[in-house]
Order: sequence, then C-alpha cells, then structure tokens
Amino acid sequence: MLALWMLRALSAGGLGVIGWRLGLYVSELSSDKEAFLPWGLALALAGAIIGGVLIPYLILKSWRMSAEFIDSLPGSALISATAGLLVGLVVASLISIPLYTLSGWPGWGVPVIVNVVLGFSGLWLGVQRERDVRAIFPGLEAPAPSIGSAMGSNGIGWTGKADKIKSRKSSRNGNILVDTSAIIDGRIADLSITGFLEGSLIVPRFVLDELRHIADSSDPLRRNRGRRGLEVLGKLRKDESVPLQVLDVGVENGKEVDAVLVQLARETKSAILTTDYNLNRVAELQGVQVLNVNELANALKSIVLPGEELRVNIVQEGKEVGQGVAYLDDGTMVVVEGGRRYLNAFHDVVVTRVLQTAAGRIIFAQPKGD
Repeated sequence: MLALWMLRALSAGGLGVIGWRLGLYVSELSSDKEAFLPWGLALALAGAIIGGVLIPYLILKSWRMSAEFIDSLPGSALISATAGLLVGLVVASLISIPLYTLSGWPGWGVPVIVNVVLGFSGLWLGVQRERDVRAIFPGLEAPAPSIGSAMGSNGIGWTGKADKIKSRKSSRNGNILVDTSAIIDGRIADLSITGFLEGSLIVPRFVLDELRHIADSSDPLRRNRGRRGLEVLGKLRKDESVPLQVLDVGVENGKEVDAVLVQLARETKSAILTTDYNLNRVAELQGVQVLNVNELANALKSIVLPGEELRVNIVQEGKEVGQGVAYLDDGTMVVVEGGRRYLNAFHDVVVTRVLQTAAGRIIFAQPKGD
C-alpha cells in the first residue's frame, strides 16, 4: 500500500511539473504574459490528476498482466527464449562494431536497428526451439496447480484424500501420452470435445509409426482400424479445446513400443491414455498414472440395484439352458434367467444381482412375475 501511494505521489508530481513547464511554453508563445498563470495552474493540476490516478493504474495493470503471462509459461519456453535473445544480441553487437564508425545519425541509428532486429529474431528462434529444450530438461515443465494449494490461500485446510490428489498432481506436468490403442478406439475425440481432459495430448513419433504400419497392413480389419486411428488424429488436430503435440521420439531396435512409452512417461512425469489392459497394469506397477478409457466408460455406466425393474429387448440365447441375453443402451449385458422364450421381444425383468468383472458389469435378472 505504501509503495502504491509513493508511485501515485511521484507520478502526480512528475506530470504536474510537466504541466507547469508546458504552461510556461504556452505563455511564451502568447503576447499576454499574464496568461501564464491560468495556463500553468490548469495544466499543472491536470497533470497531477492524471499522474495520480491514471498512470499508476496503467503501470500496475501492465505489470500484473506481464507477470501472469510469464508465470503461465513453462520453464523450457523461458529458457529457450532467453537463450535465443542473448545469442541474437551478441551477434548484433559483433556486427555493429564497424557500424559505429559511420558519420552522422547512421553511426548510432543503424546499430540500434541491427540490435532490435537480431534480438527479436533470436527471441523468435528460441521460442521455436522450445521443444528441444523441453526434451533435454523435462523437469522444467510447469506443474499443474494442486487443489490443496489453490484452496490453501483461502485458509481452508485439506487432509486425507486431498493430500493424495496433491501428491498425484505434483508428480505430473499436465501432459498426457496417447497410446495407439486409445487412438484406434476413437472415443478420445469425443472425450476431448467434452472438456474433461486437462493438459496437452502428446503423441510420440513411434506411436504414429505403429499406427501407419497398421494402416498399411494387408489385413483388411487391421487396415481399417489404422485408418480410423489416423482419422481420429485429424479430428483432434482440428479441435482447439485440447492441444495436440507430436513428440519426436523413436524406438531403438529390439525394444517394445509399450516399454518405451512407459519409460518416456516416467522421464517426463506424464500420464498415459490407453485402452490396453496389459499396458495399464505394467504402467501402474512402475508408478505411472494411467487414464484408461474403458475404466472411465465402466464408471459412467448406469447403476442398477437388485429389485429394480427394467424393460429390455432379449436379442439372443445365453450360455445356460433357458437363458436370454439383452443389452442396455450403454452396452451393459443383461442375462435373463428363463428369458429364452421371450427371444426377439421386449419384456419387463427384475434385477436379481449385479456382477462386476474385469471386462465390465453384468446384470442378472429374471422375467417379471416369474
């Protein structure tokens, strides 16, 4: 608060003096020397008001916007931009040495222009090579703010589950590595449109290579799956709600794609988005957070309890004698005991039990009234 009032006082005093001097200049141009008093007072008062009210607001507003912008940038971008700016200024200084011998205004004007042009050129080149710096120093990525730190400023204490969320957030940099299975699955595009994904989607180059090999396969089924994956990537590229980046990382001969993906996730502190059950388990054993699309779909399926009534369309026979099988709108299987006689027809059933398996949820029911 004291610094703000000092800034107001300095701004008001400085612009007040400028207004007073401007009044002197106006009085010198006028034939009436007594006109200095109203002009000088009016301009000095206007300068003091503008300096005390407007100038501090503009300075503080610009300072806060600059600080927020710099704070939002990752460390790799700041380092690459600073390095590019320094290189550009050093080159400009070396080039400007013989230019100072020019006579007249080119002796100082041309070196200034050269420094500005090469400085901004170096800054631009540094920003363009930010990906290389991020690959060398993956720890420079700005960590995502944790829930505990965001609420701590309001004086609210968090314990238990919030501490787990905070520790998990601190071990991630906000990036999500996308596996080939998640791309081919296709639901990632619909998920990104909803806005539930936070952070940037990173597709390593070896995942693109694997997807291209699948699209070029002689097997029609694999070829169609690969082409669908490429179409999903094109859709994600057009979607601006979630940024998509391609990381130039290959696979050495003899190494599996899944192993390299898990190692890359550990080194860059990123999560893995996949639908592969085996990759899910291997990554969790190595301490890598996994976002499994299938687990998300199972978690969002409708919850039914024993005793509830459903109206289903029994479409096929079950494995046991007399059983019928139906499916809910979300794909959940409903096994109807004694439902074979209602095959290819809608019928009311009563839920008897719900079985949760690794493959999903299975509902067992029997026809209503039996």
